[in-house]
Amino acid sequence: MSGYILCQTKKAERPYYIENISMNIYSIEELCYYLYHNLYLADHTIFNEELCSWIRDELELPHLAAKLKQNLERNVSIEDMVYPIFKEINYLTYEEMKSFNICLADFGKERQAVRQKRKGDALVENGMYVNAIQVYQKILERDDLNQQRKDFAVAVRYNLGCAYSYLFQMEKAQECFLQAYKESQSAEALKAYVTTYASIHDKTDYDKVMEELGVDDKVKKDIKEEIQESMKTFASVPEKKIDEENLDALLEKLMKEYHRSTGS
Repeated sequence: MSGYILCQTKKAERPYYIENISMNIYSIEELCYYLYHNLYLADHTIFNEELCSWIRDELELPHLAAKLKQNLERNVSIEDMVYPIFKEINYLTYEEMKSFNICLADFGKERQAVRQKRKGDALVENGMYVNAIQVYQKILERDDLNQQRKDFAVAVRYNLGCAYSYLFQMEKAQECFLQAYKESQSAEALKAYVTTYASIHDKTDYDKVMEELGVDDKVKKDIKEEIQESMKTFASVPEKKIDEENLDALLEKLMKEYHRSTGS
């Protein structure tokens, strides 16, 4: 399944707003597509009474709406909320449903902290960086963090650093990467830390930083070469000329992208 399939049911005049990724949907096919590709974002912001009313009134699917409302009242699992929606229009092929069933089974077995991390990761993939940051921060405040698998907190800190860097909050990003490196001695975390450090300090300072961290000479050399290569590649990209007549449209596009990424 590469994209939406042809609508088999009524298209809504009034869309349903998916808060998690700031997106409107107009059909049950679009809802199925969202759930199939964003299982870890299937929470109370999707499954609520407003969704039931929208399915009943806008899509004119009263039986499905009643089933979902009943499941909401019974406080069933996400898996049991998802199934009736897919079955309504047989959205998935037999093979896709088998594969999705495996995903649902794995989803049901995962610890809450792992689910939350995957939710944060899904938000990052959808460009919702502020929302992702909030999810990652809540995970790091959990009382049971030390009960998770080894390096789980490191992975969360690293991804938190990535989310900050996508918002160009480099000082916060480098703090996350440094903490991740100190906890794991990961070359990947070190590389991310030095790269973000170099983006806001004198480019020659990262030599000193790696000395202070006691970085192995070979690792130090590899990181320096990679950063320098990245800088060279970035510098070689020609600056795009902006047509003054299209400036307003460009600014509007940038503003929309900013508001989407910040969840505002």
